[in-house]
Amino acid sequence: MLRQVVGLIAILFSLNVFANGDEIVVGGKGYTEQRLLAEMTTQYLKANGFDVDKKVGLGSAVLRQALENQQISLNWDYVSTGLRNYHKVNDKLDAETAYQTLRTLDAKNGIEWLTPSKANNTYAIAMREEDAERLNIRTISDLVSALKSGEKLVMATNVEFYARKQDGLPALQKTYQFKVPRSAIRRMDSGLVYSALQKGQVDFASVFATDGRIKAFGFRVLEDDQNFFMSYAITPVVRSEVLEQNPGLETLLNTLAGQLNDAVMVDLNSRIDVDRQSVEQVVTDFLNERQLI
Repeated sequence: MLRQVVGLIAILFSLNVFANGDEIVVGGKGYTEQRLLAEMTTQYLKANGFDVDKKVGLGSAVLRQALENQQISLNWDYVSTGLRNYHKVNDKLDAETAYQTLRTLDAKNGIEWLTPSKANNTYAIAMREEDAERLNIRTISDLVSALKSGEKLVMATNVEFYARKQDGLPALQKTYQFKVPRSAIRRMDSGLVYSALQKGQVDFASVFATDGRIKAFGFRVLEDDQNFFMSYAITPVVRSEVLEQNPGLETLLNTLAGQLNDAVMVDLNSRIDVDRQSVEQVVTDFLNERQLI
């Protein structure tokens, strides 16, 4: 435990910057969508006259700690991540109630959740389109019925979804009343999940709803007919003092959030992960297309 604490302190110290009214420090996690959002915010704010630094590649816990410790000014996060991971609220809430509950809880910490975008990067369950059509599977309940009828289907999942008790596989199985045998589950890195499903190495998989590879690889996202997955609306999160010190910042971030929805994020993520364009170029093109810079 001591080693973990020391390691966390070392990572936070390595950020080596404390944001103030003269500089906005944009933080981000390590995967494509987060790097994209951090770069988008950086270019957008620079174009509007702000002095901006960017720190990406952080894990969720480290990123949150950096925000609380004033080592970053803002980042983009997900409503249910905030509720469940940071505040341990596991109640099943509709999207608006979840957002308002989170805003109230974090306001006490000097952290503001601004206007959520319409992009909801929730977990989802996907299959190859041709297999889903052949087995007549359109919903998660259809998948469960197929499994219970004897279909031998193998699942791919990242390690986090496999273990998360409130919004991962254990709770999904409880809600839909089924059980995938351990022998039929392949745990792997998130990026490998998509290629394993595409290549037919597995039959269904946990995915992120706004990942560009879903469309590019011809996957069918199964309808969550029991409304298990909560809202993971992508939202700008800013320290209250940063908003006070930087008039106009809130309006700019809310404007940027208003440009994002599921289709936009799928397209932008796809340009990076499938078309192999650079994050920087994808962001520049998008901001110019939307006349934001």
